[in-house]
Amino acid sequence: MIQTLSPGLEPLFRRLAMRDSVSDEERAALRDVLTEAKALPAGSDIVRAGDRPGRSTLVLSGLTCRYSTLENGKRQITAIHVPGDFVDLHSFLVKQMDHSVGCLSPCVVSYAPHDGLERITERLPHLGRLLWLLTLIDASIHRQWLVTMGAYPALNRTAHLLCELFMRLTFESGRVGETLTVPVTQADLGDTLGLSTVHTNRVIQELRARELIEWKMQEIRVLNWQGLVELAEFDPLYLHLTREPR
Repeated sequence: MIQTLSPGLEPLFRRLAMRDSVSDEERAALRDVLTEAKALPAGSDIVRAGDRPGRSTLVLSGLTCRYSTLENGKRQITAIHVPGDFVDLHSFLVKQMDHSVGCLSPCVVSYAPHDGLERITERLPHLGRLLWLLTLIDASIHRQWLVTMGAYPALNRTAHLLCELFMRLTFESGRVGETLTVPVTQADLGDTLGLSTVHTNRVIQELRARELIEWKMQEIRVLNWQGLVELAEFDPLYLHLTREPR
């Protein structure tokens, strides 16, 4: 299903503007490259391991994930992407995908052909640096996930993931700590945290018992943001939310 794009690029523009100024020319260049929007159902793949995509995908709405599938069929989620994120910007240079990207929820995405991205890097070097910055932030988030997976107990790393999602999804609007709709199942959460669904459920129940969160269906409400931050030892430095010249 093809939709008109405007104003779908606003999450990307906000994400970039939080880190540096974005000129009208740079915004126009992105609009020229990202010309259409496509709706995808939950559970569908955007790109699969082994593919050689000729375009990179931007999330306009919904949640997507990077994942790898083991020989036993188990899925390990290695990243969650929110609106304003490119899920495979690195494929512009890496060429062949070594993992898959799928939709955790119904999504709307847009595509940037690699030849269009090449023109941007040649004609607008500042915008090229900002796009490079997005891939570096992805890498920073991945490093933090490695730390929490390797060093934190299940309860703490679950709290850390929730803090991160709240910060990434609500920081721009200043709504941190309010209710957030997270269209993921506990099975999705388990695949992200390296836990069984049963263990994930126990962890969620513990967070509820500590009166840190409420979780009904796909709606999460943080009851004690500071308590959740302290349990997670959450420091948003790795999200690089500061604005400065790049």
